[in-house]
Amino acid sequence: MTTHLKTLMVDASSAFYRIERFALGDFWGPVDLGLHLSRKYNSLNIGAGIWAGSIIPGASRLIFTGFSPCWGGFYISSMGGAALIFDNLGINLLSVVGKAAAPSVLYLNRTHGEDIHVEMHPINVGEVWSNGRRGVYSLMDFVLDRFGDQYENDPRILAVGPAAAATDFGAVCSAPIRKGEVTIIDTWAGRGGFGTKLFRDHGIAAIIYGGTFVDEDFRDRNVADQWFIEKYQMKLAAKDLESTTKYRFDPKFDTGGTFGVNFASLGGAMLSFNYTSIYMDESERREIHQKFVLDHYLAQFNDETIRPKKQKTCGEPCAAVCKKYHDIYKKDYEPYQALGPLCGVFDQRAAERLTHHADMYGFDAISAGGVIAWLMECLSRDLIRPEELGVHGPKNHPVFSPNNFDAVSDSLHNAELGVSLLDAMIEKRGILDLSEGARKFGRHLARKKGRQILDSFVYIGFGRNRWMVPNQYWTPGVMSPMAIMGKYYMYYGQDFLPPRELGRQCARRLQAELIMDNLGMCRFHRAWAEEMIPEIIETLHGDRKRFSTCIQTTAERISSRNAGVFWESERSMDLVACFLKRKHTVDGINDPELIRWVHFFETDKQEAAFSFWYDIHKGIQETLKDCYR
Repeated sequence: MTTHLKTLMVDASSAFYRIERFALGDFWGPVDLGLHLSRKYNSLNIGAGIWAGSIIPGASRLIFTGFSPCWGGFYISSMGGAALIFDNLGINLLSVVGKAAAPSVLYLNRTHGEDIHVEMHPINVGEVWSNGRRGVYSLMDFVLDRFGDQYENDPRILAVGPAAAATDFGAVCSAPIRKGEVTIIDTWAGRGGFGTKLFRDHGIAAIIYGGTFVDEDFRDRNVADQWFIEKYQMKLAAKDLESTTKYRFDPKFDTGGTFGVNFASLGGAMLSFNYTSIYMDESERREIHQKFVLDHYLAQFNDETIRPKKQKTCGEPCAAVCKKYHDIYKKDYEPYQALGPLCGVFDQRAAERLTHHADMYGFDAISAGGVIAWLMECLSRDLIRPEELGVHGPKNHPVFSPNNFDAVSDSLHNAELGVSLLDAMIEKRGILDLSEGARKFGRHLARKKGRQILDSFVYIGFGRNRWMVPNQYWTPGVMSPMAIMGKYYMYYGQDFLPPRELGRQCARRLQAELIMDNLGMCRFHRAWAEEMIPEIIETLHGDRKRFSTCIQTTAERISSRNAGVFWESERSMDLVACFLKRKHTVDGINDPELIRWVHFFETDKQEAAFSFWYDIHKGIQETLKDCYR
């Protein structure tokens, strides 16, 4: 079993590399070791958990860590299934420093008992992005065609797109390769802008890796079954099948996957038209959900994807088969929400057009959706002129109201406008330069054109200029002042919690999610993994207490760098205020504490927002205070 975490240190400027070993116990995985290396070298770290390649389900996520270009602080992003091939390199972590002189492909290969082959190959990335399937897809095709025959088994490729060059929220894309072909099931390390970091800071456009190294992975199913029988009275496979019901097919909703179950259950809590739905009556919100989503957007998904059982895995054997697709388009909730209803798009063909275009460019789709929805509202209210954003022609204003909205034609109209805005972001047309982030761009516009432009943009601020579009749920948790936001490192339940308790729950959620990410575990398996991981650690590695202390320390160290700032836009405050009001008036919650906050926001919104934000912050700090280390 693993006794050291083997780290491949690569200097992109010279292709020089070395292997460093860190004792297991001092560090446990790609997060705590990535934090250590990021502080020391400002590196981008890509790694697998210690159980990658084992029989433990969901243990082969590839974890990216470093200081994020768009968020500013230390960040963690993950990619499904990509650690399974990474494990064949015989290392636990890749740490990249330095910058290549020209955009390059990092080539990693390990054959049997040989050392890892590390090479840097310059490419004309602009030309590659412009050909074939374009963007990240053309780059993956190009790299596979050029280097694929040098691998005994199918490798894996990480690729960035033009968004990594033009903005601070470029993502990293990958897709499983089967029989020498890149499949349509693209997976993403989307949040945090690590595509931008890989390209801008290190000059790397793609990484191809693979090998034939065989290490000693845990494979005793009898032992694993015994753990689960003692805990759940069922074997590992049966418990995992039960726990991943939502992501496969949930009979309670007659649909499956994050797209299906979330859209089926949102009701009046669904966000649309750049969050302006929060100001609508509940009946109007429910009518939008029923007419445009249940009867059309979701119905299309169920007919085209769920009933034909068009579902695959991310690249590792898994009972969840969570990758739902139609034709070449993979359907997940948050991208198809942010680039769907949030942008006034409620039709699958239109959403496919817009989402695939964002993916092709290599954007973080959730952030792209938040920015496009904001710009669309600014266009609809004539706060910004179309020519200033580089969009021309008859489709330069969105249809941005549910009144007389046509789910097919108006959705396509908005999607085409969204495509034009994405093109403008990449080409930096007019004033649309997002190279330093949408928050700084918005503040600059507000100084010139008025506060109302920034007030319609929903984002979380960090430090002076950094930002993040929140997760697509209407709940105060997604606006919390945590050290890492945009992921599920916070409490995002729909129930009301007093803000200080919300802060405590966010801090506990951070600790739980760190357990998963530090072991490369997929959170879709969290229903059993969060309970079982400490016991498995004790059985296989004999140091449960040290592992728990490591997680606590890592959470505290991440939190100690928290530079979260108070909500800058009025819409961000309103997202919280309207949630509280809805809990009282729609859900009928008569908790005196809830009623007090509702009245507070109604009488003095700014002061109430300050108090609510700082109470969350207090709960976070008192839970993650670093008193002893």
